[in-house]
Amino acid sequence: MTDSTNIKLTSLSSKGGCGCKIGPADLAKVLRDLPPASPNSDLLVGLDTSDDAGVYRLNDELAMVQTVDFFTPIVDDPYAFGQVAAANAISDVYAMGGKPLTALNIVAFPISTLDKQILTDILRGAGDKLKEAGITLVGGHSIDDNEPKFGLAVTGIVHPDKIRTNAGAKAGDKLILTKPIGVGITTTSIKRNLVTEEEIARVTNVMSTLNKTASETMESYDVHACTDVTGFGLLGHASEMAKGSNTGIRIYNEQVPMLSRVRELAEAGAVPGGTKNNFDHLKNDVTFPETMDQIDQWILCDAVTSGGLLISVSDKEADDLLLKLQHAGVEAAIIGEVTEDHPGHINVL
Repeated sequence: MTDSTNIKLTSLSSKGGCGCKIGPADLAKVLRDLPPASPNSDLLVGLDTSDDAGVYRLNDELAMVQTVDFFTPIVDDPYAFGQVAAANAISDVYAMGGKPLTALNIVAFPISTLDKQILTDILRGAGDKLKEAGITLVGGHSIDDNEPKFGLAVTGIVHPDKIRTNAGAKAGDKLILTKPIGVGITTTSIKRNLVTEEEIARVTNVMSTLNKTASETMESYDVHACTDVTGFGLLGHASEMAKGSNTGIRIYNEQVPMLSRVRELAEAGAVPGGTKNNFDHLKNDVTFPETMDQIDQWILCDAVTSGGLLISVSDKEADDLLLKLQHAGVEAAIIGEVTEDHPGHINVL
């Protein structure tokens, strides 16, 4: 049995965090031949717009939000991995404008070869993050697996008239991002021993920060669309918003917040496969400046784990919302705008 003090969790899998997702192109091929779901007037948000969670109406005042997310280790510390996985799974409910209530643990773990204390610490980290979010753990499911994986199924509530989807952006809106990108490149660099302890602590803090404050802050503003930025990267999730809303999107590269040394780490070869897959899938839907090189294009497509919210808000309220977010401690920035031209397309400037 492996000693929990000596194991590097990230060494136990070829991919980590949301970079484990099946790529968008492959996923589209798998799903396109499936029959459509049976019509149900109470299903308010389903599979049609690639949204973050499903929403089912219980009555005129209440709808249920459901989501599930799990992945392989993204950091080496078991407690931190549990916190990141929990924050990531909960985020989908926040992105829909919902209030998370309950959660179920999803565990895959090599119980006979790894120290059981590792699993205890993962669950303890997740449990502490659930308490921070005010969520009740109601159970879970575990399997014995050679590669550790962890996540949660989360259920929340939202008023049917206050759902935030990724499909309501309006021309003229400003786009606000509430966390820096570059997470995939930075966490890949952890596996390759390219980052300092301070940089590990920084990216871990970003990933484990709940989107609770950002979600609650935007409630009183004229927000037309929202999604969280995860495995498909900033441009991937922005593309889903543009297509779902039938609008164009402009992204101002210089205004996008990024973790430190991301470009340097990418130049050192720490670009995850999921990031490159995102770029390949998006290259026909994005126009980059001729002066932007491959590295910078990859960064905008970087596979994020537990990223921030991408909020499409009325131009008149964008600056005030931004200030409120920043005053609440959220690392928010206005990074772009929604346009009428070229529906479904992204222009990076």
